[in-house]
Amino acid sequence: MKRNVTLGEISDGRLYRSNDMVKADCHGCRGCHKCCTGMGNSVILDPFDVYRLQQGLGKGLPALLEEGAVELNVVDGAVLPNLRMAGREEKCFFLNADGRCGIHEVRPGICRLFPLGRYYEDNDFRYFLQVGECTERNRSKVRVSKWIDTPEQERNHAFVCRWHGLLRHLEEAVAGREDSERAKQLNLEMLRIFYMNPYDTERDFYRQFDDRAALFSETGQE
Repeated sequence: MKRNVTLGEISDGRLYRSNDMVKADCHGCRGCHKCCTGMGNSVILDPFDVYRLQQGLGKGLPALLEEGAVELNVVDGAVLPNLRMAGREEKCFFLNADGRCGIHEVRPGICRLFPLGRYYEDNDFRYFLQVGECTERNRSKVRVSKWIDTPEQERNHAFVCRWHGLLRHLEEAVAGREDSERAKQLNLEMLRIFYMNPYDTERDFYRQFDDRAALFSETGQE
């Protein structure tokens, strides 16, 4: 999701890599769950998030959409799924009665990052610390890789870069003609190929993603 602000407005002015230390650890903020409330449609799911949720919950995206845990929204020209905020307090659907994440082990990448964000540049990205998103002032330093807590981080990094590139190409393809039949077709194909078709959770995700990316590329050339 693009932001119409400068990096200096929302960060501490630094860019971080996975081995850097950053003041991100809030230690659970003694039960605080503000980062799980009122997030609108900003907790966007990528294909790896859907794969991991399917592993942990035994449900693919169609089932999560049907039960209201996830919804679809247009983001920079692409139709993408995001976690749904529910009720008057707009709490994450998966926030339990004790104010704790009910899917912590398989939570999406954006949740793992917070309060970090990604800054994309030259087909790669680094991390930045969002200074206005979390009110906890006594955060400790933690290594970025430990905070993100994602297996095979080099492969995951490569996947995120490639996925961002696919989204950027889709955005360019539909720019100015979001209501055209071609734009609708590309969005439907992206949803079908990367999200709606269930993953084999016994198989390596990244190999499955490569196969789906090749299929989507063929679709885009038709």
